[in-house]
Amino acid sequence: LALKRDGSLWAWGSNKAGQLGLGDREARFEPTRVGADSDWAAAAASYDHSFALKRDGSLWAWGHNEAGQLGLADDQTRFEPTRVGADSDWAAAEAGVRHTLALKRDGSLWAWGYNEAGELGLDDDNIRFEPTRVGADSDWAAAEAGEDDSLALKRDGSHWAWGDNWLGQLGLGDVETRFEPTRVGADSDWAAAVADRWHTLALKRDGSLWAWGDNTAGELGLGDRSIRVEPTRVGADSDWATVVVGECYSLALKRDGSLWAWGHNGVGQLGLGDVETRFEPTRVGADSDWAAVAAGDDHSLALKRDGSLWAWGSNWSSKLGLDDDRLQPRCIAT
Repeated sequence: LALKRDGSLWAWGSNKAGQLGLGDREARFEPTRVGADSDWAAAAASYDHSFALKRDGSLWAWGHNEAGQLGLADDQTRFEPTRVGADSDWAAAEAGVRHTLALKRDGSLWAWGYNEAGELGLDDDNIRFEPTRVGADSDWAAAEAGEDDSLALKRDGSHWAWGDNWLGQLGLGDVETRFEPTRVGADSDWAAAVADRWHTLALKRDGSLWAWGDNTAGELGLGDRSIRVEPTRVGADSDWATVVVGECYSLALKRDGSLWAWGHNGVGQLGLGDVETRFEPTRVGADSDWAAVAAGDDHSLALKRDGSLWAWGSNWSSKLGLDDDRLQPRCIAT
């Protein structure tokens, strides 16, 4: 999924569950406009379902819904954007594999969908088919949904996590599952955090990068394959600006606009021109004009400051919008 500056929403790739929002199940091999609306403000794509916010604060969902991850009070698949409730005060939404987290403008945190490992943070393992408030706090600043785990930051810079923890992906110093938000350490200088299936990366306000959880493919960037059950600093640099995670790999931008990658690279998802795993952050090319980056299971997308869109990695189901796999960034739209 991608947004243009005019507020239009575009989609491409696999569409077996209607996750492109185009009214059918047909895959698309190039960016295709979703409807005619031009008031989209943000979008989030998971494996087979999608979310988007409009500028008026309304929340919309489509795609697979077997565990209630769309928040529409049933388990029926949707093939076009469908409004989630009547509220118009949504600020952000993050789609996990089968569960969803969202923030309202008042700082409250909401969750719905699958909940076997307590990933909804509601102190039980019951599925929810509609948005359900997580606790009573109204000071949440950001939230991230992994596969069976979740994390969130509060406005005071504290970091919280819950759900599955079998590889230490919650960063709590152990491998015990949590069913409610649990504070990660005592630090209050966290700026951003992202989660994939089993590993987590986070930035502090000083620009330092931290990692924990699974490290089978070097996805933590720590020079080895050992898991970490607590936040561990990645190198000594303090100029990191953005970080994202795919399945067993990681991507990040520095403040100078350079792009870096590490972890699993079996289909070129690191963009380094080969399929060799990297155990430490490695610069992708020499360009310093990258503005944003996103990671899927085994493919990557990035924007440059000129508004051009680039893709690399696996092209299965044409998710790159190209005709084949790519081992290095390739421009797909300007």
